[in-house]
Amino acid sequence: MTEIDRLIHREHHDPHSLLGVHQNGKGKVVRAYRPAAEKVVARPARGASVELEKVHPAGLFEGPIEDASYELEITYVDGGPYTIRDPYSFPPTLGEMDLHLIGEGRHEDLYGKLGAHVQEIDGVLGTAFAVWAPGARSVSVVGAFNDWRGDLDQMRSLGASGIWEIFIPGVFDGTPYKFEIITASGEQRLKADPVAFATTVPPQTDSVVFRSTHEWTDDEWMERRRETEPSAGPVSIYEVHLGSWRKIVEDGEERSLTYSELADDLVAYVTDMGFTHVELMPVMEHPFGGSWGYQVTSQFAPTSRYGSPDELRAFVDKLHGAGVGVILDWVPAHFPRDDWALARFDGTALYEHADPRRGAHPEWGTLIYNYGRHEVRNFLTASALFWPREYHADGIRVDAVASMLYLDYSRPEGAWVPNEFGGNEDLEAVEFLKGMNETLHRREPGIVSAAEESTAWPGVSRPTYLGGLGFGFKWNMGWMHDTLGYFGYDPIYRSYHHHELTFSLVYAFTENFILPLSHDEVVHGKGSMLEKMAGDRWQKLANLRALYAYMWAHPGKKLLFMGNEIAQEAEWSYERSLDWHLLERPEHAGIQSLVRDLNGLLRAEPALYDRDFDGDGFYWLEANDAARNVVAFARTSRGGGRTIVCVANLSPIPREGYRVGLPKPGLWTEILNTDSRHYGGGDVGNGGGVEAEPIGWHEQPFSAELTLPPLGVVWLRPDAS
Repeated sequence: MTEIDRLIHREHHDPHSLLGVHQNGKGKVVRAYRPAAEKVVARPARGASVELEKVHPAGLFEGPIEDASYELEITYVDGGPYTIRDPYSFPPTLGEMDLHLIGEGRHEDLYGKLGAHVQEIDGVLGTAFAVWAPGARSVSVVGAFNDWRGDLDQMRSLGASGIWEIFIPGVFDGTPYKFEIITASGEQRLKADPVAFATTVPPQTDSVVFRSTHEWTDDEWMERRRETEPSAGPVSIYEVHLGSWRKIVEDGEERSLTYSELADDLVAYVTDMGFTHVELMPVMEHPFGGSWGYQVTSQFAPTSRYGSPDELRAFVDKLHGAGVGVILDWVPAHFPRDDWALARFDGTALYEHADPRRGAHPEWGTLIYNYGRHEVRNFLTASALFWPREYHADGIRVDAVASMLYLDYSRPEGAWVPNEFGGNEDLEAVEFLKGMNETLHRREPGIVSAAEESTAWPGVSRPTYLGGLGFGFKWNMGWMHDTLGYFGYDPIYRSYHHHELTFSLVYAFTENFILPLSHDEVVHGKGSMLEKMAGDRWQKLANLRALYAYMWAHPGKKLLFMGNEIAQEAEWSYERSLDWHLLERPEHAGIQSLVRDLNGLLRAEPALYDRDFDGDGFYWLEANDAARNVVAFARTSRGGGRTIVCVANLSPIPREGYRVGLPKPGLWTEILNTDSRHYGGGDVGNGGGVEAEPIGWHEQPFSAELTLPPLGVVWLRPDAS
């Protein structure tokens, strides 16, 4: 088969070697492949124009030329002439070092080379396209600019790297495109760009050329981030699903807020509520809204449902201006099977494992990344770096880590492949997570890296040099399960489950824990947080207030899903707005006020945050009063300069004269009482404070008799501190 035949049949790995300007025995010659063209004229920057001769009936034109800088004037039977700069007159846009690093899986700026990049080459503006597809026979860029024809802009393969590349002049921002891939078996596949920076609005699936023009205003925030250790400060995270936080009615239809609208409304709300961070459920593009973003098809493109990528940047910028950090949920555990996306991208199991026992997720119907392939690890690590760099995200929360760590996750016996040592640990995934965290923390100091990991895997939030996975934080799923279980029991039975409330302190300092009351706890028939609480309506509200005050006093950073702060009554649905009208009722507004005050106290009291992961900053005062459903403990700051005592009465009976040991003499102010009328309670309490007496109690030198409100929590602070 001749080179021309290979080009025509889409089997040429390097069409640039045939097309464009080349030297022959008589001088320079230009060749252009324009099927169906009637006439092609080369118009050089210097010298006379030349009408090219049609040397092959399929549409190959050729003629002499003196200048390598030229335009092609193309006339078709049904139209023209059209003038273009020839894509085959430009050199590769990736250098040898790029290809070397990509080949080794070490290109941390991978997204700066792959994908679609608007740039100027030799004074010509256009877009450089590059994609990894080592198993392809041929790859083309298609879009409206070439009538979606895969025979026109065929890409060249850059050696053994598996990278295909082309620069197309005249293609600018906002242009939809895809890659048309011919597989080794001859199958034609139309694929979205794995490294696209923007997409069309679902259900459309095109990638879109995008170049950011956003000018950041958060230099001071970013500098402070680089010098800050997240674990040392107060962290109270508001988890948000952008599409359902608040909807508005427009033209008779309900719609989600845009990024620009959220930059006003959500930023103002989070600031007022005192949260330190928002955590956004995945903003990466996904085809099915019902996946809530957890089945990602574009690891480098934010969803276009709410606006443009730069509008998301402006949203983040405004959050930073308000003093609020931004954590993004990130999903390297699996991806959907959509034929236009990553699945069998070049006709082979490129991003996923070929063996379905490792490459297919039985529970979610998705595909699992092949962590043993260094190019795939590079792709995912580059995505983890992309969001902090390009969108100034302050951290990532890695979803479904447990599913990555275990080869037998959700698999019956015989449906999984043991590792080389016969175990069920996915050693390749472990190495990926370690490498990703090492790179992320090295390149982006001060970043939050959190794992949603639900098992007893050791050292999730320990440094890799100590044998850990390298995350900065781990979600405490055990605390969540046990605590919600306890609050779901009628108080008459709680004495039999007292250990479920106290057990978390046995392991509270083994990891850097985040205490999560997340979206996962208010979906799939689990009911709202309010509905989980035991008792009648009054008791449910009181229990919820007590839960939050207990949670904010407990060691660990805090995370609360949107709606939980207003005692949402209905289970969360991504299809509808939160029930903001509930705030018209004083009991719901009261719980919102409580959360606001808890955040304010958290920020103000180092004892509540600066030793979250240090067991010396916590001690029990009363851990064993199961009969009366009472617990009491103290939190102290570094150096012991600040102390907060938390006492919880989780029975519906007020308890008067309940003596609690205290470490210091003098007046102890009641800085929080969940039974305050301000929060919707009955105002049972201690009149603003108590005086510590020199009576030893609970192994403390002083003590005081307290009035404990029913299903209530009080916090005490010594006036001297």
